[in-house]
Amino acid sequence: MGTWLIYALLSAATAALVAIFGKIGLKDIDANSATAIRAVIMALFLLGVVVVQGKFNQLGEIVAQKKAMTFIVMSGVAGALSWLFYFLALKGGKVSQVGPIDKLSVVLAVALAFFFLGEKISLMNAIGVVLIGAGAILVALK
Repeated sequence: MGTWLIYALLSAATAALVAIFGKIGLKDIDANSATAIRAVIMALFLLGVVVVQGKFNQLGEIVAQKKAMTFIVMSGVAGALSWLFYFLALKGGKVSQVGPIDKLSVVLAVALAFFFLGEKISLMNAIGVVLIGAGAILVALK
């Protein structure tokens, strides 16, 4: 088992907690304001991680790389929009429906990676992606 798989499973587990904690925390408050607070907490936490790892000086090097920064900024904006929409969806919907629909991002990411990054997808992978999409839709139906 590669370390990437361990990290991916940890990502899935902690993402599940985002949905649960977010749904509980959104009761009687504005979803966009909650998302802003979440973003500040995440930024401070991640800066702390970089400092503890002794890599704070690398931030300047990354900022100096225009192409990298352009795509990191675009990724940040896409992530922020994703969070805004996710929390708005959680505010009005059930975690058991919002979560699976949010995971359609997997299907979209694979398709985009195929078309724009030239990543190959086998027949078995394609079947899996279709099943993920179908499963997300079936779980989200009332």
